[in-house]
Amino acid sequence: MPTSGKRVVLARSERKAPSGAKDLGPTPQDQVLSVSLTVRRKSPLSLKDLKGARISRDEFNQKYAADPADFNQLRQFAHTHGLSVDESASSLARRTIVFRGTVQNLESAFGVQLHDYQGPSGKFHAFTGTISLPEAHAGVVEAVLGLDARPIAKPHLRFLSAKQKAAAASYNPPQVAALYSFPTGVTGAGQTIGIIELGGGYRATDITNYFAGLKLTPPQVVAVSVDGGSNSPSKPSSADGEVALDIEVAGAVAPGAKIAVYFTPNTDQGFIDAITTAVHDTANNPTVISISWGGPESSWAQSSLTALDNACQSAGALGVTITVAAGDDGSSDGASGNNVDFPASSPHVLACGGTKLEGSGTKITSEVVWNDGKDGGATGGGVSVDFPLPSWQNGVGVPAPSSANGGRGVPDVAGDASPETGYNILVDGQKQVVGGTSAVAPLWAGLIALINQQHGSSVGFVNPTLYANPGAFHDITSGNNGAFSAGPGWDACTGLGSPIGTAVAKALTGSTSTNTTSANKASVSKPGKKK
Repeated sequence: MPTSGKRVVLARSERKAPSGAKDLGPTPQDQVLSVSLTVRRKSPLSLKDLKGARISRDEFNQKYAADPADFNQLRQFAHTHGLSVDESASSLARRTIVFRGTVQNLESAFGVQLHDYQGPSGKFHAFTGTISLPEAHAGVVEAVLGLDARPIAKPHLRFLSAKQKAAAASYNPPQVAALYSFPTGVTGAGQTIGIIELGGGYRATDITNYFAGLKLTPPQVVAVSVDGGSNSPSKPSSADGEVALDIEVAGAVAPGAKIAVYFTPNTDQGFIDAITTAVHDTANNPTVISISWGGPESSWAQSSLTALDNACQSAGALGVTITVAAGDDGSSDGASGNNVDFPASSPHVLACGGTKLEGSGTKITSEVVWNDGKDGGATGGGVSVDFPLPSWQNGVGVPAPSSANGGRGVPDVAGDASPETGYNILVDGQKQVVGGTSAVAPLWAGLIALINQQHGSSVGFVNPTLYANPGAFHDITSGNNGAFSAGPGWDACTGLGSPIGTAVAKALTGSTSTNTTSANKASVSKPGKKK
């Protein structure tokens, strides 16, 4: 393809200067980088149009993968600009073609200028402004990932502080599962739980010793490298705490399931590539994916936000459930004003908020919104400014959005997240008590794995069914996350509530609605009012 001709701006690709980072000047022109291009589908995909049906991988590849002709066009574009195509990293099903080349050639190809920055967590390259492409190629490409490598997400976990220890009452994950009436007689056997990690690592000795302490057979855990990410454990205060929490909670709840951990760099390229890799991983074949990382919607480039959401939509079409932590910084999500965390705000994932849970055996004595104050953390929740209200949230009382494009309410569901009623874990040889909505995503992933085994097939995209069965939840009616308060029914703190596991299983496996089951309408907190 010739390089002459009109260039057009790639829609929604604008980037602002990285906040809290020092500009170190232009990135060396001879530095070699890899970029991932997200390519359009052959045909538009809509889970709503599928009406709950899932499709086979063959049908997906025929209808909703990238078109080989588009890949060929982009191969010529790469060649014209002195770039190579990493065929082994490219995939029609993932709609991802990977270019490699020097900064000089990438800048020419995409109309950007890269600078190096020094941020709190290290050095990275980034650009400001927009990406442009020759008009002939612009309609083919939905996102260009890797030209900007600023850290995009943080893990949503909170360690129990010294100040909180006196009032703390921690649990092993099976104790939480018992309080939530998770199905018994199943272990998740035959299922794979995928876990996305943007840093850190795990030690095999921790896995062995932790599960021995619970008198459980350790699950099979495999590490999958994405974009050069790797299982790299260091110390408990690093992202290792997140990795340990995810594996140990999911594994203790569903000890018969295999666990595949997808390690990737903390960039939008890494995050999206890890999700598409997990969704289309035919070797490990996860039926549920847990994500405990995220950041405010406002911190994402719009094209990256859309690309990640589309990856989650592909998961739903293929029958893969994705559970995502809703954040640990209350209604602000750690930014100014009210914000929801992404990817929890994607309408194609199950967003998981947090509670403070007290109980013994199988009896819950108190459950309220997790809010331990400014320093202790609080569940994320609110209303998206980027994604409209999904049809399955119609009529549940989601507050009005602050933007014309928004409306999707967060979270969908909840579970124990306060460090004061947190989870006992083992990380880098040290016993810790950890909370955060990071614990709720793998808790729900474990529940889904149990239900999948019980059902004999994956339950897939669960949101429409769960919203049609509010009686499958403990309705949390007391507490707030800052701007929003809990109340009867759905709220922007705990969603529909915490699970009554057996009732959730009944709802998702095709049984009749649990709306009228009085025993499942248990409310374990004092009534409150929503804002």
